[in-house]
Amino acid sequence: MRILQISTADTGGGAEGTAWDLQQYFLAQGHDALLAVGRKFRPRAEVLEFPRPPVPFWPGRILQGLGNVCRRLEPHWRPARPLSRILERLAHPQRFREWRQGSEEFHYPGTRLLLETLSPAPDIIHAHNLHGYYFDLEYLPELSHRVPLVLNLHDAWLLTGHCAQPLDCERWQTGCGDCPHLDTYPSCRRDNTRANWQRKAELYRRSRLYVTAPSQWMLDCARQSMLNAREYRLIPNSIDCRVFRPGDRLQARQALGLPPEAKIVLFAAAGNSVFKDSATLVGAINRVAEFCPGTLFVCLGRSLPRQECAGLELRCLPFVASPARLAEYYRAADVFVHPSRADSFGKTITEAMACGTPVVASAVGGIPEQVINGQTGLLAPVRDPGTMAEHIRAILQAPAEQSRQMSAAAACQGARYDLSRQGQALLAWYQEIKRDFAASAVP
Repeated sequence: MRILQISTADTGGGAEGTAWDLQQYFLAQGHDALLAVGRKFRPRAEVLEFPRPPVPFWPGRILQGLGNVCRRLEPHWRPARPLSRILERLAHPQRFREWRQGSEEFHYPGTRLLLETLSPAPDIIHAHNLHGYYFDLEYLPELSHRVPLVLNLHDAWLLTGHCAQPLDCERWQTGCGDCPHLDTYPSCRRDNTRANWQRKAELYRRSRLYVTAPSQWMLDCARQSMLNAREYRLIPNSIDCRVFRPGDRLQARQALGLPPEAKIVLFAAAGNSVFKDSATLVGAINRVAEFCPGTLFVCLGRSLPRQECAGLELRCLPFVASPARLAEYYRAADVFVHPSRADSFGKTITEAMACGTPVVASAVGGIPEQVINGQTGLLAPVRDPGTMAEHIRAILQAPAEQSRQMSAAAACQGARYDLSRQGQALLAWYQEIKRDFAASAVP
């Protein structure tokens, strides 16, 4: 098949990482696979960046050019991403008006040019996150009637009036409006969320969509929403179990320069993300430090606030780009901690389990479908640092035989998310979709 995936970028974790892994799998299976992205960073011929046609007036072209420069700097300079967004808004008056009035920004003219650059046309389109300031959702009806279109719900943005996760708000089920979380990503300058919700609902009504989600929880949300799909299918996200697999903990620690006898708690810092729960994480690890003196806490990614972690034996590491090295950190840890306020699917959870590392996580969203409570890890109520700390201590202080059993169960559970399973499930579904699309297109 000729498969076109759509994603925000060709690098990163989460949805972007899933799209990239599937791209490599499809190519390895002999398919003609392309990945179209809003931001391209890899010099690969099978990766296409969405066209950005020049704006018709010269000040706009200058602003657009500066935005392009900032976009290239995004992996290396944190302010580049918001700056590129501002410059591109200023270059496109319609997008700037949408932003000012609180409407979601759909004015990306290059979206309509994408299929025109491909010959032959794809047999199927698999769209991952369509937010991220690159895709014109107004094109969805036409696109979905030209080519079979799968929407992959990595979060809830397609179901809401602006936010990627509604947290404790249920207004998305009845039309949004009076939004309590306007600053939640993607933020909304004014409360135009009801009109945004209605605009999306009308686009879906005119579209022909097939929807997949990585968790039953996310799929149930889609069924309760205004999203109008011909079919809904549960297909969990995957990991490469050739990389994320059990191994010798002592060897992993030696390779990473970590103390061989210490109790090690691993977690990934989430920066300012409101969807992750840094406050609960900080509260929990401070309590663990009291319960279990000498515990080493290893933080992947952005560092935690120094003043809130005073006295902890804490190592903060930069983003680990290499999957093989990331797997070594999972294998070196006694427990992986994942506090969250909203999560459709925790990819780091499955990576850690596949490496034989038990997980302590928040019982929210799709996470309880991944972690078998009491067997592959322990689940804590949302925003409950006390219970999370007790769970971490229970794993750190568990008898040796219990630890071995939990580690083996975690590895077995993690192996269920191997990339080949997701790839095979999708390829089989694509064939079904093609037949359905062709049959319903016959007059």
